[in-house]
Amino acid sequence: MYFYISATLTYDTLGFGEFDDFPETSEPVWILGKEFNALTEKEDILSHVTSRLWFTYRKNFPPIGGTGPTSDTGWGCMLRCGQMILGEALVRRHLGRDWRWVRGQSQREDYVGILNAFLDKKDGYYSLHQIAQMGVGEGKSIGQWYGPNTVAQVLKKLTVFDSWSRLAVHVAMDNTVVIEEIKRLCMPWLDYGGAACVDLQGGMPERNGCLEGACALAEEETALWKPLLLLIPLRLGLSDINEAYIETLKQCFQLPQSLGVIGGKPNHAHYFIGYVGEELIYLDPHTTQPAVEPCEDSQVPDDTYHCQHPPCRMHICEIDPSIAVGFFCRTEDDFDDWCMRFRKLSHTRAGLPMFELVDCQPSHFACSVDILNLNPDFSDSDRLERFFDSEDEEFEILSL
Repeated sequence: MYFYISATLTYDTLGFGEFDDFPETSEPVWILGKEFNALTEKEDILSHVTSRLWFTYRKNFPPIGGTGPTSDTGWGCMLRCGQMILGEALVRRHLGRDWRWVRGQSQREDYVGILNAFLDKKDGYYSLHQIAQMGVGEGKSIGQWYGPNTVAQVLKKLTVFDSWSRLAVHVAMDNTVVIEEIKRLCMPWLDYGGAACVDLQGGMPERNGCLEGACALAEEETALWKPLLLLIPLRLGLSDINEAYIETLKQCFQLPQSLGVIGGKPNHAHYFIGYVGEELIYLDPHTTQPAVEPCEDSQVPDDTYHCQHPPCRMHICEIDPSIAVGFFCRTEDDFDDWCMRFRKLSHTRAGLPMFELVDCQPSHFACSVDILNLNPDFSDSDRLERFFDSEDEEFEILSL
């Protein structure tokens, strides 16, 4: 059964020429953990934004599931936002935080590998086809709109198949990030007491005869820590965002580990990458472009995967309270630094914390100890999904 939503306004009707230029302001501009001056660094801001992967509606791709839709216009915006936040994590993982895209420049092999994973075809690791079909297991029919929590759960399952990136994906539920859970996930070869439970002297684990992650991270790094993609679904109010969380949300964009936020308005998703003043900066998937096929030399025509106009902005109070916040920690030191920075933010009076950071599993969590051993196999993953079985509208409400 397929659902279609046709009332979504797209840039096909608005036209690219109607975008506002970036504001001339003395207020700092924060984008994914980097600070800019809008008066003196406008070109750097636009280069930084353009370098982000921009996934939008596409048309004329192979039918999803063989007989399903050939376009996601009107229903795929949250799926595209999920692709963007995951794409940013993969760029950090394989290309580094300071990588920049230059139009027409020869493409690096790792960059091509990332793009190929998102092309609209059934065998792409993170293609729309894979996300939509994996969503069926989350109770979402193909063509049905997703919320941030559903997208986070689907992405976690799909990363299991990506032995090249070797990400550890943790979706923190109940507004709580448990440090012990994450360290077990990122270092599964350690037992409860922190001692190694596998022999690492024999080398890194291999899959399909290849050293996992060898082209991206040093062997000694991957031997100690699987790079972490942390997604935190939250609901920060009822119909509108609770203003007590606005400053805290803005501060999330200042953390160097920030991957941004997926959310938006009801049935109208955006990928938020920063803020200036009281406005959020975002990439919008609501334009329909033709599906892309790789060239004969395996290069990918990539102009349409980078937003080359000034980024969109909206007042922070307009954001829907249902969001998912993302962070990337390449090493254990990165994660420890994130914990330290978040705890400092939690002790300021600028706003209320959006979630809780604790060392160990809270006693009110009912799951057993062995469910925390989140090895990437379907038995554990499915058990965890059943334990945290909740729709996006059923999040615990954070309020004063």
